[in-house]
Amino acid sequence: MPQENKVNLSIVIPVFNEENFLDKLFNDLLKYFNNKDTEVIIVDDGSTDKSTDIIKNLNKNSEKNFQLKTLRLDINSGKGKALQTGIKNSSGEYILLQDADLELDTKDSHEMYQMIKNNEEIKCIFGSRYLSGKLKKNNYFFNNLVGKINSLIFNIFFSQSISDVHCGLKILHKSVIEKINLSVNDFGIEIDLASQIVRNNFFIYEFGVSYYFRTKAQGKKITWLDGIKSFYYLIKARFYDNSSSTNLSILYSSIYMSYVGSHFGMGLGNSLFIIFFFIFGSIIGLHFKVLSSSIILFCIFVGSFFGKGNGTSLSVLVFFILGIIISRYIKKYFANSNFKNYF
Repeated sequence: MPQENKVNLSIVIPVFNEENFLDKLFNDLLKYFNNKDTEVIIVDDGSTDKSTDIIKNLNKNSEKNFQLKTLRLDINSGKGKALQTGIKNSSGEYILLQDADLELDTKDSHEMYQMIKNNEEIKCIFGSRYLSGKLKKNNYFFNNLVGKINSLIFNIFFSQSISDVHCGLKILHKSVIEKINLSVNDFGIEIDLASQIVRNNFFIYEFGVSYYFRTKAQGKKITWLDGIKSFYYLIKARFYDNSSSTNLSILYSSIYMSYVGSHFGMGLGNSLFIIFFFIFGSIIGLHFKVLSSSIILFCIFVGSFFGKGNGTSLSVLVFFILGIIISRYIKKYFANSNFKNYF
């Protein structure tokens, strides 16, 4: 009995009302990915236009050498749900996430695949619309601004340096897929995916890609409201989706840093200091568990005994920095021990 061809690449494409772009997308796939070791998984996310009929006819194309799987969700459930469905039905060594709207170039997808396939150290590549000198067309200033702000916040929260967390073009090795558990059903899937990759200690490489925006009249679905919603997903991914020990350390460090902030300023200024120190404390809690965070608190406490007036504030700052340095050293010392979850 002949064995099935081994699938090296799975291309997952969510589709919702993309009747104007599917034929061109399919021709691009034939041009760049028409190999027997490739499977294309099209997930029809409850389309109400002619997309469903077009997708059915694609399987009749005699030119294709790749395997074509077509899946349908009866009710429009969101890009995230469609991607989850496609990923669960994939079998490739690599999984390429590709939008159907042609805002991103399939040629770039092929280049990213060649890069990750030829370098075993690379497990994850994100496309970036902001890195390359490639051709771009984009008139949506506010969407662009929100995307850049979100990427900046993500970098601060997760100690990364990613230029475009929202780019829909990504390729992952199956070892990455096996470690993550996606749960967001709408456009927040990009943040959900990126945060879980970072949490599992995979390095995210970036590759500059071309970008050709489309208008709402052409079927663009993401809006500035989705950009605002992504702030919620950033907060959720960083400050809620954690282990119980991390959440405890966030609460602990936020409380004592708020107390520290209460000693600065007067009136409204005092309230702003408390809020600022509370946020800063939550970030400390992300990086230091309760015991190592307690070292920071102890150093702050010691620093409060030195100097007078503004001199006390300076002393507290100096001892706070000293506490960070000591805690980082201790955290590193216990990193490979049975006590790592406490530091």
